[in-house]
Amino acid sequence: MWKIPGNMRSMSVHSTALCETRIIIPVRDGGARWREAASALRRAVPDPSMVAVVDSSSTDGSDVVSADLGFQVERIDPRTFNHGRTRQMAVDRFCKGKQFALFLTHDAIIEGLGSLTTLLDAFSDPQVGAAYGRQLPHHNAKPFAAHSASFLYPESGGVRSLADAPRHGIRTAPISNSFAAYRILALHECGGFPATLILGEDAYVALRMLLSGWSVSYRATALVRHSHDYSVLQEMQRYFDYGVLHAQIPELLRELGEPEGDGLRFVKSEVQYMTTAAPWRLPEVVVRNAAKYLGYRLGRIFTKLPNAMRRRLSMTKGYWDSTLKKDST
Repeated sequence: MWKIPGNMRSMSVHSTALCETRIIIPVRDGGARWREAASALRRAVPDPSMVAVVDSSSTDGSDVVSADLGFQVERIDPRTFNHGRTRQMAVDRFCKGKQFALFLTHDAIIEGLGSLTTLLDAFSDPQVGAAYGRQLPHHNAKPFAAHSASFLYPESGGVRSLADAPRHGIRTAPISNSFAAYRILALHECGGFPATLILGEDAYVALRMLLSGWSVSYRATALVRHSHDYSVLQEMQRYFDYGVLHAQIPELLRELGEPEGDGLRFVKSEVQYMTTAAPWRLPEVVVRNAAKYLGYRLGRIFTKLPNAMRRRLSMTKGYWDSTLKKDST
C-alpha cells in the first residue's frame, strides 16, 4: 500500500500550479491518436501557449494539428531525438521562470478536465520532487494491454520515499513520462534528464530524487488513457530495451532490487485476469512472458552483442543508428 503523507501543507496549488507549469509533449506522426489527445488537452488547459510540442519532423500533419490548436511547436530532426536529451532540451528551452514541467506522450489522452491540476496538487507537499498519474487503457485496448495498465497503475495513490524501497523494491517509484510532472528545482538538483540512456529517463530521475531525499507521488485520481497492444515480438523488443536500461544504470537495481519478483507477481496477476477476461488466450501468457524474459536477459548483456543485432532486438531502433554509423566509419 502507498502511504498517505502526513505533512501536507494547507496551501493549495490547485489554482496557481497550472500558471507555473509548462506542458511538454514529444510528437512524431501521432496520427488520429494525437488528434484526439491534442483536442482533449486543449479542453483541459486555460491557455494553449502553455503547451510546447517537440515535433520530430512529422509527415502526417501532426505539427499542423499542434499549431492550429495554439500550441507552441519546436521542430527537430528525428535523428537527433533521444528520450532524455530531448526532454531536457525542452525543459531548458521552454521552462524558464516556471516551477513545474509536466510531460505527456502524444498517445496519452487526458481523462477529465481536472486531471492536470489533480496531478500538480501533489506539489503542495514540499518534499515531493515528482508526481505521476494513473494510466487507464484505451477504450479499444485488447486484454493484455488492459491488464498491464491495471497492474501497473492501481486505484490507490500516495507518496513514497527511499525508505519504502525494502518493501516495494523496483516499484518504489515506477514513474512514467507518459503522464508525469517534475518540480524543476528538484530536477535540476538531480542533474536533469540523462542524454545517454536508451529510455527510462523518468526512472533515472526518480531514483536520483529518492537518493537525494525527495519523494515521488502517485496521483491515482489524475487520469489519462494510454496503453499499447504489443505483439509478442514487440514485447520482446520492449523488454530488451528495459534490460539495456538496467545494464546502463546498475545503481537502480542495486538500490531498489532486481525485477524478477515483481515480474512473477505480474505473471500471476495476468493469469488470473485472462482466466476471466479472455481464457482462450491463456496459452499466450506463457509465450509472451517467455519472450519478455528472453528479451530482458539479452538486453542485460547488450554490450556483448554486435550493434546490428542490438538494433534488430530493440524497439528503440533510432537509439542504435548513431552507434551503427560510428562503427561503419
